[in-house]
Amino acid sequence: MNRNNIIISGGGTGGHVFPAISIANAIKEIEPDTKILFVGALGKIEMEKVPAAGYEIIGLPVAGLHRKLTTKNLSFIQKLARSLRMSKKIIKDFKPDVVVGVGGYASGPVLFEANKRRIPTIIQEQNSYAGITNKLLAKKAQKICVAYEGMEKYFPEDKILLTGNPVRQDLLDKIGNKAEAVNHFELDSNKKTILIIGGSLGALTINESVIKEISKIGRSEFQLLWQTGKYYYEDAKEAAERSGFKNIQVLDFIQRMDLAYAAADIIISRAGAGTISELCLVGKPVILVPSPNVAEDHQTKNAMALVNKKAAIIIKDNEAKQRLINTALELVINEMLINTLSKNIKGMALRDSAKTIAREVLKLVKR
Repeated sequence: MNRNNIIISGGGTGGHVFPAISIANAIKEIEPDTKILFVGALGKIEMEKVPAAGYEIIGLPVAGLHRKLTTKNLSFIQKLARSLRMSKKIIKDFKPDVVVGVGGYASGPVLFEANKRRIPTIIQEQNSYAGITNKLLAKKAQKICVAYEGMEKYFPEDKILLTGNPVRQDLLDKIGNKAEAVNHFELDSNKKTILIIGGSLGALTINESVIKEISKIGRSEFQLLWQTGKYYYEDAKEAAERSGFKNIQVLDFIQRMDLAYAAADIIISRAGAGTISELCLVGKPVILVPSPNVAEDHQTKNAMALVNKKAAIIIKDNEAKQRLINTALELVINEMLINTLSKNIKGMALRDSAKTIAREVLKLVKR
């Protein structure tokens, strides 16, 4: 039997890379003999995380286009041309049966070259707002796997498959075991827990909002499990220690997110596509503070997809310092709203996304 050759291309952020690895793992689970090659962008997170997951990766020198007129765009053109030449050679040498694009700079050149050679392509769009690259590539793609309803405004409707975003399924293993979670983080089992997650790097506005209202949190009857990100950890730890309150626990990074979610009564988070998919599976009430520092303000659009279904609360980044903590303290005692948000966000969860996408990829191989 011939071995399947599949390229997975894209990256740039964890929101692109980790779903890509999940898809690769699901493909290997279904068809263990499949050979998978990743193509990413040099200097980006995928160049570290993909080899760590056991896969080969080739890096392209591709970079983003600056939206303002600048001489830096001359470099963009040069890097794009070189990346297209490299993509052509990669495809010639590897001979893929299918090419999967997961978004990010590197997916453009590779899928463009695959389309020229009539190699089947499949796109995985994580966000509720499609980027320019994916909208262009979708014209020749065989399938477009999306995480949100209503994506026909960006893509041909007959190509769309609602799959959700691949996330770590093990996050749900401990979700009902609050006692173990409380014990793991040395929390008080008699207090409700507000979980704050800002990603591995942290979220400046969210952290500043907590520091501003740290006394209000400390005097409350609740406890805070606060993941700051590595850049803000020292300032947050100092603020917590200076406050003298014992119901605020500061961590730079949370290794056991399954237990963190299990411990939480409510969650405060940014609105990246992967995070939102996780939160839907977890099914806890959430306050979303979309980052304003992303392309096309897509985090706000991701958040609004939940808010419009009464599945989350949104606080704008520029309003967070005034409203975030007060909103959280009001929510944690509002059982009716907690139940509504929990029920509605659970209803938006799409399970086994990685396997669903993997099966679509393998269908294209057989076709």
